[in-house]
Amino acid sequence: MRNVYSSNKVSLIQRSTGWLIHAFTASGACVGLLALLAIHQQNLLLALWLMGAAILIDAVDGMFARMVKIKEAVPEVDGALLDNIVDFFTYTLVPCFFLLVTNLLPEYWRVVCVMVITFSSAYQFTQVDAKTMDHFFKGFPSYWNIAVFYLFFWQMSPLTNMIILLSLAILSFVPIKYVYPSRLDYLTDNKFLRLGMVMITILWGAATTGLLWLYPQSNHLLVAMSVGYCLLYFGISLYRTWIPLTRIELAAE
Repeated sequence: MRNVYSSNKVSLIQRSTGWLIHAFTASGACVGLLALLAIHQQNLLLALWLMGAAILIDAVDGMFARMVKIKEAVPEVDGALLDNIVDFFTYTLVPCFFLLVTNLLPEYWRVVCVMVITFSSAYQFTQVDAKTMDHFFKGFPSYWNIAVFYLFFWQMSPLTNMIILLSLAILSFVPIKYVYPSRLDYLTDNKFLRLGMVMITILWGAATTGLLWLYPQSNHLLVAMSVGYCLLYFGISLYRTWIPLTRIELAAE
């Protein structure tokens, strides 16, 4: 068989870096396993920290992959498939287990609700255009780990939590285009607005991390920053769904 990466003149450094980035992506699954162990041991705060670490890995691995041109560096590994496998585990299955063993949902409806979440996520992840050509997520992008954090933090009634989660599951089937925080090419033509979106996303991560650090205490400013970003995120997503950025032709990936 012809040596693909040699024919494309991929350097040893680029190829080694590509493998390291794939390993970094796969490490998200290991973090997810540790989160399951923490949930099993009823160390829920540690589990939330680990779910946050998995989000951080997912937030930056794609950027690293594009920097190294990973499809050229390691052509024999499907990075998108690897990313989806890890994400389904860490964004869906781990938080579902969290919901199963805590009191966040009504006892007699807990299993049903978690099954609905799992099925809706399976649909969302496997759509052909789950990630659209203009770099948006189609349907609610299975942010169940983030949803679990807010439900844990707010300590609302189990019935209210179930209504929120089932509503999000329904949104998985509604073709709203949600912002892909690390791929903002078609969010706006203004590079300063794109940079601003990146910065406020980082601020959201910092504020949410601060809330987790302070728990069970709270901070009104951090709450406002964290929730405000979520409202802005959904608002921009709705806007770009109804008024997409016009381009003559989407560049082929």
